Amino acid sequence: PALKIAKHFEKHKRENNYITSMFGFAVARTSLLAFLSSQNTASTGIRTFQRNYSSNIPMSATNFLLQYDYIPDVLEKRGPYREGHLNLAKDLIKEGKCLSGGPTGDVGMEVPSGALFVFTDLASAEKFAKEDPYVENGIVTGFKINEWNVLLQKE
Repeated sequence: PALKIAKHFEKHKRENNYITSMFGFAVARTSLLAFLSSQNTASTGIRTFQRNYSSNIPMSATNFLLQYDYIPDVLEKRGPYREGHLNLAKDLIKEGKCLSGGPTGDVGMEVPSGALFVFTDLASAEKFAKEDPYVENGIVTGFKINEWNVLLQKE
């Protein structure tokens, strides 16, 4: 229920950083987050993080998403580089720097169009992209790193 409320409020965002609720009154984003964080997480199983959106202070639950684009014939050409690619990821997982990773593509894909990795810090995401044999040998045609501020997660 709390997630549905949050989605409803975000859907009705206004330019002045206020949102209109389904009851017709304005509620500041931070008030909504305060409300959600005060909810009993034992019943919902969802943990919330509070953040002042005008602040430049990063949240404690900030991760970094590394998104790859692959060549169309990735399955045929990745062979000589796959072990090095996987070992680099496994090493960063052991260090606690990489949380997860894997191929991405259209639903029901047979051939991945890219990959997505979740890192705990920007330096690790950059290191992976710089040292990955897939990048060095043309399997990856492009990549980008995005900051992801985790607002909700299952405990």
